Amino acid sequence: MLRFLLVRIASAIPVLLILSVVTFAIIQAPPGDYSDYIRSQLINQSGASYAQAEAQAQAYRVEHGLDQPMVIQYFNWIGGIVTRGDFGYSMYYNKPVADVVGERLPRTLLLALVCHLFASVLGITFGIWAATRQYSWIDSLLSGISFLGMTVPRFLMALIIVYLLVFQFNISEIGSFFSPQYGGAPWSWAKFVDLVSHVWPVVAIATFGGLAYNMRVMRGNLLDTLNAQYVETAKAKGLTGSAVVMRHAVPNALHPLVMYQGVVLPYMLTGEIETAIIFALPTVGPAIVGSMAVGDVYVTATFMMVLSATLIVGNIIADMLLALLDPRVRQSVGA
Repeated sequence: MLRFLLVRIASAIPVLLILSVVTFAIIQAPPGDYSDYIRSQLINQSGASYAQAEAQAQAYRVEHGLDQPMVIQYFNWIGGIVTRGDFGYSMYYNKPVADVVGERLPRTLLLALVCHLFASVLGITFGIWAATRQYSWIDSLLSGISFLGMTVPRFLMALIIVYLLVFQFNISEIGSFFSPQYGGAPWSWAKFVDLVSHVWPVVAIATFGGLAYNMRVMRGNLLDTLNAQYVETAKAKGLTGSAVVMRHAVPNALHPLVMYQGVVLPYMLTGEIETAIIFALPTVGPAIVGSMAVGDVYVTATFMMVLSATLIVGNIIADMLLALLDPRVRQSVGA
């Protein structure tokens, strides 16, 4: 198992390098850079002439290496990561990119993991419930919920909730994790409740999509498993219906969902990102959009690399979980 893990990690390194090249090239493809943003700010806010603004923008471009070819900029960036753990300097946030990532990524991952936990537990439970009550009104209701969760765009649900909160319930404290009185306060039950009151729309929307997928896949797989020969044999031995379902059918029906864990973390991250952009929460989503808008290339590239890494890590975790769940996989790994 350890050798299998080391091989997977080693094979992920060239994939990350290829992704870094593609990501950096795509981000640099549009014309312009952060110096263009500086020029527009000098003209629009400081009243500088175009010649003065262009001169300062050109000086900034030279000072920060933005005048160098894209290949040189890429190798400077990736070389700093490999040799010094330096992800570059954020021109927009005026701090190292590592600090920007360190501020926003933990919040994003925590929200995504909470959404994943809720989506997995509720989705699998509802899927078992629907499969064991096939064609009942419960099955129809849960299937309708699953259909909505997989078809309604998450940004649309976020916009609807924002409209209801702001214009119907007159709630203005959106766009932050805490109310002003709890911003720098030590942790307490009241602060936790305040946090939940601010992030519940993001958690609910991201969870809804994952719950719908888990429920649909679990229902379909469990129905197929319940018709398998070994399940009929277990019933013939006199086992109760719940014992047959939970002991024999459910573990085998979980295999596709375990493999789904390889992509679920990036899926939950994108769900959190979409809704966080609408709610303007200080997480990864608004940082990616903001950095792309002004040409802060190192922030955008680093965040995109982090999202790519979560996909690779998620696939490795899925393989390990599948090996723990299925003895046949463990035997193939040992071989």
